[in-house]
Amino acid sequence: MMENTSVAIAISGLSFIMTVIWGEPLIHLLQAWRIGKIIREDGPAQHQLKTGTPTMGGFMFLIPVTLLTILFNAVSIFGFNLLGRSVLLPLVTMWAFAFLGMVDDWEGIRGPRRGLGMRAKTKFGFQIVLAIAIAFALRDILEVPQLLWFTAEEPISLGALYIPIAVFIIVGTSNAVNFTDGLDGLAGLIAATAFAAFGFVGIIQGQHYLARFCFSLVGALLGFLWFNVHPAKLYMGDTGSLALGATLAVVALMTGQWLIIPLIAVIPVSEAMSVVIQILYFKATGGKRFFKMAPLHHHFELLGWSETQVVQRFWLISLVFTMLGIALVFVE
Repeated sequence: MMENTSVAIAISGLSFIMTVIWGEPLIHLLQAWRIGKIIREDGPAQHQLKTGTPTMGGFMFLIPVTLLTILFNAVSIFGFNLLGRSVLLPLVTMWAFAFLGMVDDWEGIRGPRRGLGMRAKTKFGFQIVLAIAIAFALRDILEVPQLLWFTAEEPISLGALYIPIAVFIIVGTSNAVNFTDGLDGLAGLIAATAFAAFGFVGIIQGQHYLARFCFSLVGALLGFLWFNVHPAKLYMGDTGSLALGATLAVVALMTGQWLIIPLIAVIPVSEAMSVVIQILYFKATGGKRFFKMAPLHHHFELLGWSETQVVQRFWLISLVFTMLGIALVFVE
């Protein structure tokens, strides 16, 4: 176990270095192409200062993780099993949702729906189609444990229910992380913590290839945060947030420990729930708001918290709940 943990940490460090090295060139490239963020006018007033900041920065961590995964799989052909084929599904998931997010970002910057992006129904439809294909691959190709109950000795089979449950988790987590991506450093910090947690679960389960993939993402996200902490020099955009959420869901499903997602991803889940509550309450009351603004982080900003206070406190909450989630994995 110690050996595999050491390899995972080493990969994380390499991923961090690669991301930091190519961060500045990517920012200059995005600036040259004028791929800048358009801030919604109904948001907190101080956010208008962020208009024009390069977006689609998800490529900053997508590319190093991909290069490392491909490199180590190529090396395994020669007898060095640093990564396994099992990581190809989360890698494909990451890029499938990144491409969807890229289209959404591009439409919001240069498309006919400038400032809005892809229509929600269209994006949601593509997410469901992708999630269905991924769910069948999880069940029928990788044959992952469908559910690991905390006190059960063997995995629990969910039968026909597995596909809709997996689809809901993938689509839900993808959108939840997307809602979380609204403040400098918030989504990156939360995602890095979540992937580290599931990487640790992978090590415990002996899924060392999956654990190393998770820690390569952790390192890359920390490298991304080098440029994304307040005041951010770029944003990940839907290119990064949709990809991170879907990949996190797939990793959780591969471990069979997806029941701890509400703990590991307590902030994204809360952000998504705040949007749902706001919409339902708005419709039920004829225009009244439950929160000052949704997603949840904007509510606290309008209560008077600074952006850095929201990010730091949300991350501390995430860290506490992540420890609770990991503790449940050890319940016998």
